This record gives sequence, C-alpha cells and structure tokens, in this order.
Amino acid sequence: MLPGLKAGFTLDARLEADSEQLMWLGLCELRVMNDRRWPWLLLVPQRPGAEEIHDMTPLDQAMLTFETNMVAQALKKVSGCTKINTGALGNIVRQLHVHIIARSEGDPGWPGPVWGHGLREPYEPSDLRRFAETIRAAL
Repeated sequence: MLPGLKAGFTLDARLEADSEQLMWLGLCELRVMNDRRWPWLLLVPQRPGAEEIHDMTPLDQAMLTFETNMVAQALKKVSGCTKINTGALGNIVRQLHVHIIARSEGDPGWPGPVWGHGLREPYEPSDLRRFAETIRAAL
C-alpha cells in the first residue's frame, strides 16, 4: 500500500484528472488543481464514502479544520493574495474534498467564483513543480 493511502479509499477519477498530488498530510491528500489562473489547492480526506464533513468522526472533522487552516495560511503566505476562498461544494464530484483558492483583485473572474469562468489553463510541468515545491516549503 502507498504511504498515506487508507484501506478502501479511492480518489474520484475527476479529481485525479484535474489535479496533481502534492503530498500526504495526516488526514488528507493535498493536491494542486492544474489551472495556473489561480493558486488552487485541494484537500481530500482519505475516508471511504465521505461526502459531507458531518459524515466524518468529530476527530476527523477537527483534523480537517486543522489541515485546512494550515494549508490556507501557507497558500496565503506563498501567493501574497488578498483573500483565501475555502469551500467544500461537492455538487458535481460527491467525494468530500475542500478547495483552497488564493484570490486577488484583478485575477481572472474577480470578484466572482472561479467555477465556470473561462477555460482551464494547465500549468507547464516545470511551473507546477515549482509551485508545489514552494507550497511544501511553506508547510
């Protein structure tokens, strides 16, 4: 079994297709959304069948809050953004995952949501690696 992988857990194929693995945290797999328009991270709790935060145990909920805050602080520090948007929508991909997105005035779509704004612009592989390394260092 891979490090950090929880028995019975499978990452939704859509999350896997749209993002790249960055690292494993205590509860979550941290991923980078492959869209260079925004510094955008995903936390995916490694809990089979979890669709909502309240589907998890209170301890897992607390750990998710801790990891979300830790990642949001690192992203804000690295990006110098004005605002961090955090959300767990799940309307299309039901598997529980938390979006953490750095936003600033003048970014594509500001002040509206990132969803449905234009077409995704994938990172160049070297830029994705550089961003991932910067996030790792900030954590």
